[in-house]
Amino acid sequence: MTDRQACNKRLRPAVTVRLWLRCAVSIALSALVMGTGLAADELVYPLKVAENHRYFIDQKGAPVFWLGTTQWQLFREYNIENARTIIEKTKNHGFAFAQVMLLGVGDGTKPNVYGAKPWASTDPLIPNEEYFKHVDAVVKIARENNLVISMTVFHQRWRNLITPEKARAWGKWIAQRYKDVPTIVWSMTPEAKPAFLPVMRELAAGMREGDGGTHLITFKPDPAPHPAGFAHEEPWLDFSCMQTWKWVEQIYPMITHEYRLEPTKPVLMAEGAYEAGSEYGFDVTPLWVRRQAYYSFLAGASHTYGHNDSWRVLPTWKQALDAPGAMQLGILKKVFLGRQEWWNLVPDQTVFASGGNTNGQVLNLAARHKNGLWTIVYLGSKASFSIDMTKLKNDNTVRASWIDPRTGAVEAIDRFTCTGVRSFSTPADWEDALLVLEP
Repeated sequence: MTDRQACNKRLRPAVTVRLWLRCAVSIALSALVMGTGLAADELVYPLKVAENHRYFIDQKGAPVFWLGTTQWQLFREYNIENARTIIEKTKNHGFAFAQVMLLGVGDGTKPNVYGAKPWASTDPLIPNEEYFKHVDAVVKIARENNLVISMTVFHQRWRNLITPEKARAWGKWIAQRYKDVPTIVWSMTPEAKPAFLPVMRELAAGMREGDGGTHLITFKPDPAPHPAGFAHEEPWLDFSCMQTWKWVEQIYPMITHEYRLEPTKPVLMAEGAYEAGSEYGFDVTPLWVRRQAYYSFLAGASHTYGHNDSWRVLPTWKQALDAPGAMQLGILKKVFLGRQEWWNLVPDQTVFASGGNTNGQVLNLAARHKNGLWTIVYLGSKASFSIDMTKLKNDNTVRASWIDPRTGAVEAIDRFTCTGVRSFSTPADWEDALLVLEP
């Protein structure tokens, strides 16, 4: 018996049209999921912005946790089998998004690993089909793994090639080519200057025309540290991105600024210091990686990770896929997904009665469920602090637990009433710590 036959059998004449439509929609959604080879519980893209404009949802309305990674050179510097390895490892470690430059790092004219250049000449309106056939193949693998590619279609270093005069046609061409691929987000990387607004507007108009508005559009300003605020009110901008590079102390204030702007839009910290990088004047350790990410999420944003060996395509790029920081951000994702209605997180430093800190490189940050169902606190180093328990709106008691960000190990503390002030000190041998208070 088919799904439709089963549905019709259940629908006797007295059943309303509304119920029949509900069943029909269920059948259509099942067909959509099966048609893409996805499991029933997989997210169904293209990505959308939630009604309150604070987070992302899929086509079913399910909240989407943006944990991204940078693989800028995925289309250009890797053969198809290596690209498959990267995509599969990325997805298995919990990353749902990969930021990729369509033309790779550089001036936009370099050939891919097979020797094919992006354009037949230096004219973006004369694309080289051989280059884009390889991009097609990589995009197909990402789709098969339900990994969303945030595709950078313009970089400020390509400004002499993709001009305002050619931007709309270029944007339309690339958007038409991938209009039926659900696992795509469009991105641009201009300089953080209003002078780039004309080319961005033309690109956005072309992409909207090319895919009919199917995919979200954003941009990541360059160089760091810069937020997207100078273009926040642009109607084509679906969500805000920023990069802080080595300035970890800028993450919280920059996100907070973007978070408070009107109109409300989701915020993404799209590029920070790369794990194992050493050009910053310090070594980027897994602890540094964790701090950057927890600062982003506790401030109300999403976050993208990166590894030095991947974006530079060093001989150790394959080992870097399993780097400690990458694995520990998979733990971070599980921590947040384990909270009831995690998408209703609200940054709130008033959760601290004492010990909160939003200044410098080592922060103590707090956030809570919008209705006080839970509170989560991140301590960037060893700390003693106190919590205002009245911020939790529970009738009885809450369970307090430590979570080790390195391992995900949980240590129960006790149950407490939601009254008064409660003091805590992080476990003695931990580099950083999470405190969770929940029913």
